[in-house]
Amino acid sequence: MPAKLLPGLANGSRGDNRHPIVTIENAAPLRKPAPSSATSRGAEDGRNLTESIVDDLGLAIVTEHYSSTRSFPTEAELSQRYGASRPVLREAVKMLTAKGLLLPRKRAGTVVQPESSWNLLDPDVLRWMLERKFSIDLLIDFTEIRMSIEPRAASLAAHTATGPQRRAIMDAIDRMLAADGGEGDALEADIAFHIAVLEASNNRFMRQFTGLTETTLRFSIRRTNEYKGVPRASAKDHKRVADALIKGDALQASERMSELIRGALDLLLTAGNHPGRP
Repeated sequence: MPAKLLPGLANGSRGDNRHPIVTIENAAPLRKPAPSSATSRGAEDGRNLTESIVDDLGLAIVTEHYSSTRSFPTEAELSQRYGASRPVLREAVKMLTAKGLLLPRKRAGTVVQPESSWNLLDPDVLRWMLERKFSIDLLIDFTEIRMSIEPRAASLAAHTATGPQRRAIMDAIDRMLAADGGEGDALEADIAFHIAVLEASNNRFMRQFTGLTETTLRFSIRRTNEYKGVPRASAKDHKRVADALIKGDALQASERMSELIRGALDLLLTAGNHPGRP
């Protein structure tokens, strides 16, 4: 039986009132990896299928197609639906369990966890939540976390960044400046800058923050630019951070990064009707 993804989720629909979720029977077939005789290729295909199933089920849970009040399919039902082996399905369930979305129980089967149990620091979970329905409040919460982390990361980077890390930061600035002239992707350059600063902090925990930052910036940058009435973020403001960092001025790098993120936060607070929030 051909594998089936939940409709609406495979094509990026949010599952809101404009994009109602239809029945599983009408689902579009999942494109299974082409068979390969090579063991390594077979393992790669298995991982790709597992990741596709995780993405499909994760978004289905977040859009409440499955919830604590609606039973989660059995392993046999999932096997029939996706055309996947039990080891692949068990790995998918294991991955969703690690993200806090599922809880396997003996005799009771697998149950969906409430949102309070979800790992919001997992980039996939955050992406599914943002894809479900755009949320200003969710972006505000995350930007407030950025206010606590990125200025300190810039300060550390001013002291600890290696030569290659400094070049990565300046390369991102060059890309932003080029985008101002109509060359290249401004969004990708902006993301690359913030990721490069986190990496250059050489703090193991801050470097783990890069995936979350990239996920959120893909949703927030365009939105904050819309609120500003500009097509892209200010390369000049980002360069001010980079210049302070490169010359080793930790205090100035921190202050300028704080100003940069505070500007984005203020726009989100205004758009979310929270003008008095500190």
